[in-house]
Amino acid sequence: MANPQQNKTYESIRMGVDYYPEHWDEAMWEEDVALMKRSGVAVVRVGEFAWSRMEPRDGEFNFDWLDRALDLFARYGIEVVIGTPTHTPPRWLTEKYPDILPILPNGGVYQPGVRGHRCFNSRELRRYGERIVSRLAERYAAHPAVIGWQTDNEFSLLDSQGKQVAEDFRDWVYQRYGTLEQLNRAWGTVVWSGEYSDWNEVNPPLGGSPYQNPSFLLDFTRFQWEMVADFQNGQIAAIRAHCPDHFITHNYHSYPQRLDLYKVGEALDFASFDYYPNTSPDKASTSPYSGALSLDVTRGVKRQNFWIMEQLSGSPGAWMPMWRMPQPGYIRAYVWQALSRGADTVVHFRWRSANIGAEQFWHGLIDHSNVPGRRLAEFAETSAEVQRLAPLLEGTTPEAQIAILMSHEQLEALRIQKQTDSFDYYENVKEYHRTLTKLGMGCDVIDWRQPLEGYRVVIAPHLYLLDDEAAERLSRFAADGGTLLLTARTGVKNLNNVCVMQPLPGLLADCAGVTVREYDPLGSDVVRLDAEDGEQYACSQWADILDPAADRRIEVMARYGGPVFFAGEAAVTRHEFGRGETYYLGTHPEEDYLRSLLLRIAQERDLPHTEGLPAGVQVSVRAGSSGAYLFVLNLSRDTRRFRLGGAYAQASSGEGLLGGRRYGSGEMEMKPYEVEIFRL
Repeated sequence: MANPQQNKTYESIRMGVDYYPEHWDEAMWEEDVALMKRSGVAVVRVGEFAWSRMEPRDGEFNFDWLDRALDLFARYGIEVVIGTPTHTPPRWLTEKYPDILPILPNGGVYQPGVRGHRCFNSRELRRYGERIVSRLAERYAAHPAVIGWQTDNEFSLLDSQGKQVAEDFRDWVYQRYGTLEQLNRAWGTVVWSGEYSDWNEVNPPLGGSPYQNPSFLLDFTRFQWEMVADFQNGQIAAIRAHCPDHFITHNYHSYPQRLDLYKVGEALDFASFDYYPNTSPDKASTSPYSGALSLDVTRGVKRQNFWIMEQLSGSPGAWMPMWRMPQPGYIRAYVWQALSRGADTVVHFRWRSANIGAEQFWHGLIDHSNVPGRRLAEFAETSAEVQRLAPLLEGTTPEAQIAILMSHEQLEALRIQKQTDSFDYYENVKEYHRTLTKLGMGCDVIDWRQPLEGYRVVIAPHLYLLDDEAAERLSRFAADGGTLLLTARTGVKNLNNVCVMQPLPGLLADCAGVTVREYDPLGSDVVRLDAEDGEQYACSQWADILDPAADRRIEVMARYGGPVFFAGEAAVTRHEFGRGETYYLGTHPEEDYLRSLLLRIAQERDLPHTEGLPAGVQVSVRAGSSGAYLFVLNLSRDTRRFRLGGAYAQASSGEGLLGGRRYGSGEMEMKPYEVEIFRL
């Protein structure tokens, strides 16, 4: 489901590093760049934290040092991405214009000294930020090394509450609702005497209490999404004015994000992600799957391939105690995992561990000793592999017939009003995705408003907020022959975050073929789930007690069991709807049940899959004009033995493109962090 208009400028398969020339004595630069070249570095990112060095005083610009660094990269044939430096406004600027510093919900000021100390609504930040970006773009538009730009760094929501934020929020609300009467009606402010009688009474949620009006809180978050996008758009315009042929991206991080990734991504050429898979032994069983979801989420931002702008190079340690150092093979394996799921370029953070500043123990490829060691050697070997296979993989992308719909509106609304103690929107998305990954089934994760053409199965978890357009589109998908999977907490509210007065699942009741007679918020309590084949499973979090429509073809696939008042009632149903079908899961079943259900769907819909993958082993397919390629990765700390089945059974009989091995059609054995690629 990739966007066919992907620009070849950034579609090249390559490796890179993040480098901070301003942190190192200039006498070290050329030795560093020469070693980068020998190690297979094709691209570097620079500049995203260097505003004070670029503009040491107001209007006094100093790019000479950056000129020399970029000229050096050009001389060695290494391409450069420049990060716009607005993540770290210099001290002279925040002293001159204190409104740049965010006012936090508790009334405190987000002071300089760390990073991210900038309010997206500050007019002075925008003016000065766009000025430095414009100067950079003008200066390096024709530089032979520069190929693109990264906006700012790792956007996130700050819940800034300053005076300018209040004015802008008031204007945003006015544009959205027009009159105080309409605003009061939409938000339901009559509760607790919260009605507005003057526009000046509309302010940010000072204090940040979670018990404030949920409609108001959701709209304040939507407002912030637009402010971040608008802040970025000013920078994009400044770059485009001078560099129309350069690409522009942004490096997302740490999912789930309260920030709406899709809104920020609209104006980008492609998305990027900062990928730090957890190296700790206690995370070894979950990190490969959480990472797989993060990569698929990033690909879904633009529905096309993406970049990794920061990839783990050593033990992280700055914001928390240091993690374990990556074992031999770990760096290589996770590069190939990123590439297998649609990354085209993988840039490692960072070249050398910093010997100054707060991130001294967020380790790079080279340690503080400045003696190249195991990790750099592994990077260099991986770079050589990537370079060798690039001609085959360029132009390929993951292809999926299954989509999981993700919604930042659902995520935020369910954060504002947590449904039960164990109910977590993103963790539940993660569980569906993990189950598909363990079955070797490719999956796109896309914005819930995106078109669904080309997919055969759509999983739509917890559509808590729903409107006519979304309900009609999903119903049409099922009626036209698709398989739609809905879950509990669907159709509870309208988009104003107001509960609807109709039986659940609300606007999707006809498509689901069931109504919810009653529900029980189970939380962490576990209830037995009796499947139609006699197998017993566990479920928790929530229990919708379902009434199947008497005049429809409804299959009850599982019922509640055990000592609960709703024992024997329908919990999971399948509705033959038009030419397709709709499954409704009124509870959150354990993974074994999800596996049995999704395996049944895969078999009935003839979707590529494989059974029996051991823990930590993942398969992915990239395809394009050069052919289709199966990636098999053991992302665990142990040797794994398994047999590829289904659509992939014959793949291993060919010669592996990485190791040159032939496994035959029998059992495969892969050592910890071993990777192989086969032509399908």
